[in-house]
Amino acid sequence: MSKAVIALGANLNLRGQGPKVTLGDALDALLRQGLVIRAVSRFFETPCFPAGAGPDYINAAALIETDRNPADLLHLLHQIEHQYGRERVQRWGMRTLDLDLVCYDDLVLPDHAQYDKWLTLSAEEQTQKAPDQLIIPHPRLQDRAFVLVPMADVAPDWRHPVLGRTVTEMLADLPAADIEAVTAA
Repeated sequence: MSKAVIALGANLNLRGQGPKVTLGDALDALLRQGLVIRAVSRFFETPCFPAGAGPDYINAAALIETDRNPADLLHLLHQIEHQYGRERVQRWGMRTLDLDLVCYDDLVLPDHAQYDKWLTLSAEEQTQKAPDQLIIPHPRLQDRAFVLVPMADVAPDWRHPVLGRTVTEMLADLPAADIEAVTAA
């Protein structure tokens, strides 16, 4: 069995239920699909980006074990997102559910050269380009308090296979204001 971390997020209501309920339901859906959930972080509220673009997000992370390969796991995550009303209309847009495969063991996919390309993408290019293949670890992981704060609850010692830093170390590298903006939900 392999270990992976899934980041969960939502900022839109679904069927009259708030994002916290949706995240809880999504965790149940993961269990029903045979994933073993080893740990779930606390739920956190994080500001919508850019500021004022919509309701704040609820974010969490889950440490799972699976015998699915990374591509099959990502496909499952997309299926669950769709079941919970996710429509991929706008990059980084508001959503009823977002399930990101943040890391999978210590794999770097598809290879180091492609990973480095996405890791070093300029901020402007990040808003316009999306990969057409699975990139693991998530190339923006080290920049996002809304991922690292929950991930620190479930996998603080996971070491990034390219950057060589643990979750705790990457979190400490972020600006204090970014970390303080992630509050208990």
